[in-house]
Amino acid sequence: MKIIRYNADQIGVVKDDQVIDISALIPHIELRGGQNAMEDLIGHFDQYKPAIADLMAKNSGVPLAQVRLLPPLVRPARVMAAFANYLDDPSRTKDSVTLEFFHKCSTLIGPGGKIELPDIPQVKVYQAEAELAFVIGKAAHRVSEAEAMDHVFGYLPFYDVSARGLNRRSQLVSKGQETFAACGPWITTADEIADPLALTVKSWIAGTLRQDYQTKFMAHSIAAQIAWLSQFVHLRPGDVIATGVYHEGLWPINVGDTIEIEISGLGRASFNVAGTSAFKHVEFRPGGGGGGVPMTRV
Repeated sequence: MKIIRYNADQIGVVKDDQVIDISALIPHIELRGGQNAMEDLIGHFDQYKPAIADLMAKNSGVPLAQVRLLPPLVRPARVMAAFANYLDDPSRTKDSVTLEFFHKCSTLIGPGGKIELPDIPQVKVYQAEAELAFVIGKAAHRVSEAEAMDHVFGYLPFYDVSARGLNRRSQLVSKGQETFAACGPWITTADEIADPLALTVKSWIAGTLRQDYQTKFMAHSIAAQIAWLSQFVHLRPGDVIATGVYHEGLWPINVGDTIEIEISGLGRASFNVAGTSAFKHVEFRPGGGGGGVPMTRV
């Protein structure tokens, strides 16, 4: 199923370019708010699934083109992203790519939303990394790789927006700012994706295709990522984990751009780039010796 949030915080499923409202299935949704309602749906999906299927069989819904899509999750308890996870250079091997994660701001930007680039003179360039992300469906703590995929609820396209060229002790300014996590158009449940390591990720900037890669080049599988992460944190329903990027094709983004992401089987979403940053356009590949600028104050 393809699950969306839309219009006035409604929850629906997409069927043949039609949206079927399932909000009434979630008790007290008007009091719980969008995030709590989605967490309840995700965490108890097996219980909701028969009723959802019944609604889909009996209702034709409204055209998808007539609804306003919202971020599939409002503010997850945890949004994390892999530092590096792709064999995108001949020198990289599975053993040389360190498995590690950082926190993104948990306020997500949905389709048509604004990514705000602040005016930080020390930033060399802004980039938006198009990535596959997954959503946790069942609490996971210290799970094995063999068990890990049972904890995945679904998948969604995700932009990890990054300020490049800063020499900082954390990723707060570089990657953790408000609006630096954009995703959509919806969450596709795991049962619809036979192999998440057989998907194609594409990204367009101002209408030009820049990124075009396959998830088969991950150094560490999704199961390995869950097993590693769950050693240190309790993953809970609704948590979002971005799986890293194949760095080839990364391109600057600037105020006024429209950027689009598409992953095979998971849909396509566009976002607008706004903010106060000056125009910045330099070549910069993470880990490629671009250097960092010390930043003592903003």
